Amino acid sequence: MDVPGLGSAFFLLTSVILALSGPCAARSDAPRGVALGFVFDSKAKCDPPCEHAGICIRNNTCFCSRGYEGETCQYATCYPKCKNGGVCLRPGKCRCPPGYGGRYCHKVTCDGGCWNGGECTAVNGVAMCICTSSWTGSKCQEAICPQGCRNGGICVAPGICSCPDGWLGGACHTAVCSQPCLNGGKCVSPEKCRCRPPFSGPRCEERKKSH
Repeated sequence: MDVPGLGSAFFLLTSVILALSGPCAARSDAPRGVALGFVFDSKAKCDPPCEHAGICIRNNTCFCSRGYEGETCQYATCYPKCKNGGVCLRPGKCRCPPGYGGRYCHKVTCDGGCWNGGECTAVNGVAMCICTSSWTGSKCQEAICPQGCRNGGICVAPGICSCPDGWLGGACHTAVCSQPCLNGGKCVSPEKCRCRPPFSGPRCEERKKSH
């Protein structure tokens, strides 16, 4: 004798039992285990209803599918859990806070990366680049010239200055005079000589007359 609805209830119960006893059961993230032989009511009602393919097995009691938990299976679960303050958006997918990345927010990440051999690490919970001795800046993008770059020079690589017109040298400290200074005069700024007495003139070419 056929009982209306008994076939569908049996199929649903069998599916739940297979889900529990199948290869995925041991790794289930369901918050509460439901042992074989649990009471299954095909007329059970859950209000609010079970979410994310959860099954209402008794009145207001949901059996959650793998990857969800909560009274109505409303919360996604991640295994391993999201680290460093990450939030599980859906099974196996974490939303990471700034400074962290990776599938489970387990990796420290610096926005834009770290350049020139810098290493991204967490310092007091904040992701930042730790630079080698020759570089500085938030991304290790600024070279360091220990000797300094004078007279408007710019450090473009470790220990190397790019000098403006009229200056040379490792620190842009040597002025350039296109015409050499004569009679012991010294080029002290672009195209400007400092003369030794008794000489004068743009190139120290003139000798002062004594009276």
